[in-house]
Amino acid sequence: MELREIITYGGYFERFFDGLSHSEQEKIGYAMLLLKTQHRLPTKWIKHLRDGLYELRIEYNSNIFRIFFIFDEGNIVVLFNGFQKKSQKTPKKEIELALTLKRCYYEDKNGRE
Repeated sequence: MELREIITYGGYFERFFDGLSHSEQEKIGYAMLLLKTQHRLPTKWIKHLRDGLYELRIEYNSNIFRIFFIFDEGNIVVLFNGFQKKSQKTPKKEIELALTLKRCYYEDKNGRE
């Protein structure tokens, strides 16, 4: 399998990632490596939410992290926002932000082509 390319959009992921501890960043880096190199990942790691939006699911030291992303053109993964999950359900505002970023990403992309 060809490696997936991972890119970010909107700066939200970087702000989220920069606020994490070094060990949390390493765990998320490991999850990114799996996303980049593995053809299929179990639902423990990835879940399809809706409208082509997925969440990368990471657990570390009783903390739960979620990172929203899409697949674009088969082997490109576009990361949007991430957050530390503190309740049972994923907050609707986080999903709505990711869907807005997805729409903006495609608008920007189509404007460049």
